[in-house]
Amino acid sequence: MHRLTLSAALPLALIACNSGGEAVASGEAATEVAAISPVDRLPFETAEVAAFDEPWAMTFLPDGRALVTEKKGVLKLVSFGADGKPAMVDVSGTPKVAYGGQGGLGDVVLSPDFTNDGFVYLSFAEAGEGDTSGAAVGRAKMVTAADGSASLKDMQVIWRQEPKVSGKGHYGHRIAFGPDGMMYISSGERQKFDPAQDLEQNLGKIVRLTPTGGIPSDNPMYDQGRIKAQIWSYGHRNPLGLAFDSAGNLWNSEMGPKGGDELNLVKRSANYGYPKVSNGDHYDGRDIPDHSPEDGFVPPKVFWTPVISPSSLMIYTGDLFPAWKNSAFIGALSGQALVRVKLDGENAEKADNWAMEGRIREVEQGPDGAIWVLEDGARGSKGRLLKLTPAK
Repeated sequence: MHRLTLSAALPLALIACNSGGEAVASGEAATEVAAISPVDRLPFETAEVAAFDEPWAMTFLPDGRALVTEKKGVLKLVSFGADGKPAMVDVSGTPKVAYGGQGGLGDVVLSPDFTNDGFVYLSFAEAGEGDTSGAAVGRAKMVTAADGSASLKDMQVIWRQEPKVSGKGHYGHRIAFGPDGMMYISSGERQKFDPAQDLEQNLGKIVRLTPTGGIPSDNPMYDQGRIKAQIWSYGHRNPLGLAFDSAGNLWNSEMGPKGGDELNLVKRSANYGYPKVSNGDHYDGRDIPDHSPEDGFVPPKVFWTPVISPSSLMIYTGDLFPAWKNSAFIGALSGQALVRVKLDGENAEKADNWAMEGRIREVEQGPDGAIWVLEDGARGSKGRLLKLTPAK
């Protein structure tokens, strides 16, 4: 076990990536990254558990094992021994992914009734005709054998971004199941701007579906055509975090352009304004009007300028860190930090910004209330799985 060290306040830095903390895409420039607030010591111990090759997401099984996705298309089933050392096997049956840029295998989430139905949900970038791609979500039953092997059976794609477009950025594709039993998917606008406001496309939206990919009859635009019927909210840019709090409120963390990273309270039918309004600006220097009370759009509950590059979102419900119960935890890519936001009903307030040793791709709560984080990057350089427990 080792402790991550925290230096004095870091200066603002310029990085060669967009505010999503990803590789630079065409037409995007460097942007300023938020400074880390100094503290005397970190309030958690950090143990390095394993390493992966470009990990993207993880989730825990009811028996304490974990599933971890790697962008190139590999799904790992991880078992933790009594000595804490992990054993891993590749799960067969994963879908073919369009790997490159920000694309690849993405989120992994269990069915709310996993113990009985065994369904695992995966999101991924899927190739289209020509040089196009789009996010997709599929589900399959996970089957394990006596020899420890595991496979996904009868993978079925149940949702796709429409249309598939050029480029390799802003897929979004986080998945969260709500207390209503419905499946919510965050869909990025694929760096195309206008689709976020176009209700004939499902890019730049959060969609709401049944667990089988059907459209619930109580969706706000259910009777207005198949694409509109999927939409729960719109005006989103690159929403890479999606989570429900204990009161049933849906939150998303979202990458702004040059500035204006967001934490939003997601409401039925709400328009969050991108690209018409944002607390950031275009990379080429063009102004985007800031949110204002008169603009008719829903502003973020919290925003960051300079950016933190939010990669993921977890709302803590455990007992191991009782002071942080009901807090939102955000992984920061370019910010190389773990960020805590205090939630109070439908209000949010910035709380902590802890420096880590690398770009944080995913944050997850473990069965015992520990906080687990995945670093971004390839095995051998970064890509570590870290377990955070209270400092002694």
